[in-house]
Amino acid sequence: MKHFLFIVLLLLCSCIQMPQDDIVSRANTRWQDSLFRNPFPAPNLPVLPNSNADLARDFLDLSFSLESGRALPMLTRFEGPISVHLSEHAAESLPSDLNRLIRRLRTEAGLEIFLTQSKAANITIQSVSRAQLRKALPNAACFVVPNVNSLRDFQLRRNSKAASWSHQTERHKVMIFLPSDATPQEVRDCLHEEFAQALGPLNDLYRLPNSVFNDDNVHTVLTSFDMLILKITYASDLHSGMSRTQVQDRLPAILNKINPRGISRSPSNLKPTPRVWINLIQTSFSPDISISRRHSAARQSVSVAQTNGWQDHRLGLSYFSLALITQSQDIKKSESLFKAAMENFRRSPQSRLHRAYTASHLASYALIDNRPQYALDMVEPNIKIAWEFENATLLATLLLLKAEALDNLGRGDEARSVRLDSSHLAGYGFDSERAWNTKRRAISELSAGMQNGG
Repeated sequence: MKHFLFIVLLLLCSCIQMPQDDIVSRANTRWQDSLFRNPFPAPNLPVLPNSNADLARDFLDLSFSLESGRALPMLTRFEGPISVHLSEHAAESLPSDLNRLIRRLRTEAGLEIFLTQSKAANITIQSVSRAQLRKALPNAACFVVPNVNSLRDFQLRRNSKAASWSHQTERHKVMIFLPSDATPQEVRDCLHEEFAQALGPLNDLYRLPNSVFNDDNVHTVLTSFDMLILKITYASDLHSGMSRTQVQDRLPAILNKINPRGISRSPSNLKPTPRVWINLIQTSFSPDISISRRHSAARQSVSVAQTNGWQDHRLGLSYFSLALITQSQDIKKSESLFKAAMENFRRSPQSRLHRAYTASHLASYALIDNRPQYALDMVEPNIKIAWEFENATLLATLLLLKAEALDNLGRGDEARSVRLDSSHLAGYGFDSERAWNTKRRAISELSAGMQNGG
């Protein structure tokens, strides 16, 4: 029975992929074409308050370092209006999602940005197959590079100063490489992350709970925090070539102007994330590493987080990782670890999406244990969160869990309606009808396994 449950739970897991130094990256069968379009209405992501003291620190750490930790000598950005060109052979869903993103960048970040047919655009988006992406950069699902004209050009110039972010003094030309044969949601997620880094910061910080500038990949659509960071990047009082000290001196006035609510808000003062924890958490999520090494890394990441006195989403992420790995050996232990993760995520409104991911696992365990009301109570408040953050894969999963709970409570008509709602999201979040049906069967078998002698 334990083996059966483990297989089912693996099928439920929403993959949170973990991440070269000067390359900025994000670590297909067509079915029901009408479902490929973005199922969400006009974006309405929650605007969460930010302390200006925190913003200043976060902006400097994001803008003056690469993910490797290498310091950048100066601020770089585009100077003047920003033109964007979408190359041919793009995924079917990409033009619409690109238009949505550009509208948000104009209205929320105040950027002067526009689409053009010119191949001499500041930002060019090129779609290539996942196989081509892996050949060019094995660990990247998508990436962004300055001063190249094609994937072939990148491969020829990847070790040159022109294609190195640390050698830029101003941004003129950037190319984003996206997969052409991934799910619509995966393409959109890559678009948001790589576009944000084409425009602004090149670093990721694990201490940021509500941002795509974080390698935990929980957030995949630009948040209100991300838009604020980009708005700061393009403030009129800043320009390319400024040193960290020069930017730091001007930030208080800039922040007081664009984020007046943050003047009196107390900073969170989250401690820096040590490299040892980053290495451990990335190892724990890596599918190419043995389960024993991943388990050891996850346990050590919990220990490092506790030693550092963290009570934030990073401790929660360590528990979440350990829970995922533990479920193959001990279902009850895994559930207790997911509960520990949820306890940490509940401490901050900035960790709402983390809670929604965790809720999907806790609801699954509740169905296994024949606790349908608990499962329903767990998923219902998190359905709204997944909707707000436009995560079709997570939302469809939560709706299927809700339908299963309703069925077990004898509310079959409601369950059928909820399953229909989940199907409307499937084409955007899943790469094939087979994958979608596998997910549906996995969830329906959670309670079935228990009823048949589990």
